[in-house]
Amino acid sequence: METTDAAVKPIIGLSTYLEPAGTAGCGTVSAAFLPETYLAPIIAAGGVPTLLPPQPVAPGVVEALVGRLDGLLIPGGWDVDPALYGQEAHSETGEPRRERDTWEQALIREALRQDVPLLCICRGEQLLNVTLGGTLHQHLPDVVGNGQYQLGGYAFNQIPVDVRPDSQLARLIGPDTQIVPVAHHQAVDRLGEGLIAAAWSEDQVVEAIEYPANTFTLGIQWHPEELPEDFGLFRGFVEAARAKYLSRLLPATPSSVSSASMATSAATATISIQPEAF
Repeated sequence: METTDAAVKPIIGLSTYLEPAGTAGCGTVSAAFLPETYLAPIIAAGGVPTLLPPQPVAPGVVEALVGRLDGLLIPGGWDVDPALYGQEAHSETGEPRRERDTWEQALIREALRQDVPLLCICRGEQLLNVTLGGTLHQHLPDVVGNGQYQLGGYAFNQIPVDVRPDSQLARLIGPDTQIVPVAHHQAVDRLGEGLIAAAWSEDQVVEAIEYPANTFTLGIQWHPEELPEDFGLFRGFVEAARAKYLSRLLPATPSSVSSASMATSAATATISIQPEAF
């Protein structure tokens, strides 16, 4: 797979797990890691992935870090701490990784403030919703009456989703019904402030969200990294990141906006977000 303007390689930050991991040379150690499936489509679309392990949120660090990124991807993982949206933990909700929650929420807020292209997948979509004041269904079988969204055993189920025709997601992957791989037992309940639903399953579980105020902010509940043919989403994300990179190089004039637009069809005017909004 190829994309245009290969000489411009935007830097894409990806948050990671920080968990015990067995190695051949070092035994079991605490390690920052991320499945290669998240890296491959970014590289194929022309981006340069950079891993961002969970760490303390020191003053000024997140602002400076996000200011050096052209795009940010928040991947899947363990359940979001329900205390973040004012609920007690369900018996089926996993043990929270609070350090990761705090780190990723700081990244999300700053990406929104600086209008850095943001793609959030599975847990990432849920955390985006919670960060903007939304809530989650903690255990979907209680809501829909079956376990089709999470088969267990690290297996993905294939389900149809309907994409909102007037959404940014539809412009990237098409407005038709999509068959997508899912592995989640939680999902968006009440939408966070400024978010809209962009895709739903047959029983109306929200499977994608968008933040229209920014150039590119998408949350995808399914796992597009498991769909090598679903290149439109990652290409659009990397093209938006490329436009962000170019916007920092060019002066803010009508001609520079035109030049950035020619570099990628995903380029739109930058929206300024004030820190106090979050």
